[in-house]
Amino acid sequence: MARRILTAESVTEGHPDKIADQLSDAVLDAVLAEDPAARVACEVLVTTGLVLIAGEITAASIPDLAAIARETLRRIGYTSAEYGIDCDSCGILQAINRQSPDIALGVETGGAGDQGLMIGYATDEFLEYSTGPAPAGSGAAIPTLMPAPISLANRLTHRLSELRRAHPGLPWLRPDGKAQVTMEYDGDVPRRVSAVVVSAQHDPDIPLHQLREDVLEQVIIPALPPELFDPAAAEIHINPTGRFVIGGPHGDTGLTGRKLIVDTYGGAARHGGGAFSGKDPTKVDRSGAYGARWAAKHVVAAGLARRCEVTVAYAIGVADPVSVYVETFGTATIPEERIERAVREVFDFRPRALIERLRLAAPIYRPTAAYGHFGRQPYTARVAGEEHRFFTWEELDRLDELLDAAGV
Repeated sequence: MARRILTAESVTEGHPDKIADQLSDAVLDAVLAEDPAARVACEVLVTTGLVLIAGEITAASIPDLAAIARETLRRIGYTSAEYGIDCDSCGILQAINRQSPDIALGVETGGAGDQGLMIGYATDEFLEYSTGPAPAGSGAAIPTLMPAPISLANRLTHRLSELRRAHPGLPWLRPDGKAQVTMEYDGDVPRRVSAVVVSAQHDPDIPLHQLREDVLEQVIIPALPPELFDPAAAEIHINPTGRFVIGGPHGDTGLTGRKLIVDTYGGAARHGGGAFSGKDPTKVDRSGAYGARWAAKHVVAAGLARRCEVTVAYAIGVADPVSVYVETFGTATIPEERIERAVREVFDFRPRALIERLRLAAPIYRPTAAYGHFGRQPYTARVAGEEHRFFTWEELDRLDELLDAAGV
C-alpha cells in the first residue's frame, strides 16, 4: 500500500470564527423555538468589542438578538475585555431583513432554498464513538465513522476547553485555541500521528516552559490514543510563536462560515462550498449536507464499502435533487451501481422530506457550531420546555432497508 499523509485542523469554541458560528446558530435556535417554519439566514461578524448580526429572518417574531449574543459570549467564556470582547459591555449592531420573496416562491412549495452541491462522507478507518461533547445518558454509543485526523484534532480542542472550565484544570487557559494533527497512512489505514500542533491562548504570566509541559501532559497525551501516538517519535509544536495572549476577536476578526473544513471532514473528503451555521434547514447547504452524511454513514456501517462519499446537487426552487452520486474509492463490497440505486431508493433527499425525517425544524443547532457537525453522539435534551433530538443525521436507523435495497 502507498504511504500518504493527511492533516486536519480544529479550533476551540473561543476561536473568533467559531464565536461567529455559535452566535449565528444561537439566533437560529431562538427563532425556531418560537416558529419552526421560520426562514433564517443569519451572518455574524465579531471583532474587538463589537458584534454585528446581519442577514434575513422571516418569522412570527424576532427575539432579542442582543440578549442572545451576550448570553452566547458568556457561555463561551468571553467575560472580560482583556480577552478581546466582554459579553456585558461589547457593542452589538443589527442589520436584519426578511427573506427575498423571489427565493420564498420556491421554498414555500418544498423546493430547495438554493442551488449547489452537498457532500457527505464516512470511513471505517477509526471507530471511536464521539468527536465532541455529548450529555450523559445519550444512549448506546454509535461509531463516528469519521477520518482519524479530524477526530483527533477535535479531541485536542475539546480537551483544551474542558481544562479551561475545570477546577483546578488549567486556570491560565483563555478561550481561543487551535490544534492540528498529521496522520501517516498505509494506504487507507492510519498508522501513526506524525505531527501535532497546539496553540492555546493564555494568561500573560504563565512561563512558556510550564505552558508547554502542561499542554503536553494534560492535553495531548490524554487525548491521543497510544496505539497511534508516540510522543517520543512525533513532531510536536506547542505555541510555536512562544506567546498567544492576544486572541479571540481582538486577535482576529471572526466571520460565520469560515471554518468549513473544520466543520466537516478535515479535508479527507470534498466540500460543496456552502456553510452551515445560521441557516434554517430549508437551505440545502445544511439539510442536504446532513442528509448526504446520513446516507454515506449507512453505506459504511452496512459493510457495503469501507469509504463512501455521497454528493447531492440541487436547483433552487426544485424539490428533487438534480443528481445523486455515490463514490466508494474502490472499497465497495458489491458493485457500486447497486449501492447508488439502493441509496436513491432508501434516502429521500428532498428538502422537506429531510426536514421531517431528521427532525430539523427544531432548535438543535448551537451544539453543532463547535467541534464539528459530524461524528457526534446523538442525544435527546429539553429546549424551551420541549424535548428535541440532536445530531439525528448520525443515527443508523435505515440499515435493514439499505441492505434489502442493495440485495444483500
